[in-house]
Amino acid sequence: MKRIFITGFALLALFQLKAQNIPSDSTAYKSKKLKLEEVNLVSSYYKQDGNNSAVGGGIGSQHLTDIANTIDVKLVKYGETGIKHTFDIEAGIDHYTSASSDMIDLSANSSASSSDNRFYPSLSYLRENEEKGRTFGIGVSSSTEFDYQSFGGNISFSQKTKNKNGEFTAKFQTFIDQLKLIEPIELRTSGESYGSANRNTFAGTLSYSQIINQRLQIMLVGDIISQNGYLSLPFHRVYFADNTVHQEKMPDTRLKIPLGIRASYFLGDNIIIRTYYRYYTDDWNLKAHTADLEIPVKLTQAFSLSPFYRYYTQSAAKYFKPYGAHTAADEFYTSNYDLSKFDSSFFGMGMKLTPPDGIFGLKHWNTLEIRYGHYNRSNNLTSDIISLNIKYK
Repeated sequence: MKRIFITGFALLALFQLKAQNIPSDSTAYKSKKLKLEEVNLVSSYYKQDGNNSAVGGGIGSQHLTDIANTIDVKLVKYGETGIKHTFDIEAGIDHYTSASSDMIDLSANSSASSSDNRFYPSLSYLRENEEKGRTFGIGVSSSTEFDYQSFGGNISFSQKTKNKNGEFTAKFQTFIDQLKLIEPIELRTSGESYGSANRNTFAGTLSYSQIINQRLQIMLVGDIISQNGYLSLPFHRVYFADNTVHQEKMPDTRLKIPLGIRASYFLGDNIIIRTYYRYYTDDWNLKAHTADLEIPVKLTQAFSLSPFYRYYTQSAAKYFKPYGAHTAADEFYTSNYDLSKFDSSFFGMGMKLTPPDGIFGLKHWNTLEIRYGHYNRSNNLTSDIISLNIKYK
């Protein structure tokens, strides 16, 4: 595999030159001109292994690698009436290799399905009245790869309470997707001529955050997500009890409802305890619980560590059965182990460096963060991810 790892170090000098033109008292200065506020450069490497490939009908290698690179640029200006305008421009590109996708053509390490690239730009705008504590936002996004094209849009509204200790947020998102119907090779009737199908997602989110006191902050979050269209994946095989092979078939609608609570407790000046719990249910009879704990510890003025742990458990969707267990009596069927019953753990460590003179002595490059996590699932899927984030501000 050819590894393309773009971290953005080559852009350091360019942004440093821009920084020389910003006044030294810029923290209090409200620019009437559009100015560069923040840049984040993020690179990550992900690797997984398992033996329950959905492409193989629930058996076979799930080996996958993914290299992701994103750049996020935030621009800010203040209008004549004091309104704050924030523009956020983000672009990302992934390169992945997948042993299971390669088996669409039953020819491992040789077909066009063995690797692909994904490109995903987005643009968002926030209009904030700081005096009234009111924010309005809109955004658009897209994601493109060989067999999948997605276009997204969102709109949001936030209002802080009178004392600015609480904030209510409402957000609506939609994703309009189109899939190429790439079938397993033995089920094709039209050679390499693929059809297409649509998938639509509509999501509404309501949240409320509250500062309880100097040490405790909480947030309540509720979502409702509706999907319709082609919700199967066309290259997922399903083997029936009579040894016949079929294409995954799922309902054309799905309703999801996640409910969560997040809390942060400041234990003195150097330790924060961050907790999160989420309950999830949908009309495919899949129910799940997530519990998350992260404890950032500031060891020095410029260095902190953040150990974290997440536990997740879910029931199986009513349409899931393992390899060779489905029969012709089943109206819908899948052997995708992402929809099976399992428990999982994800744990690791983050390291953040914020030297007062900046990274590599470049003042405005003020943060370097490295995170590593290991994931383990009860159906023998394991993965590792390492990410690097450099922030300019």
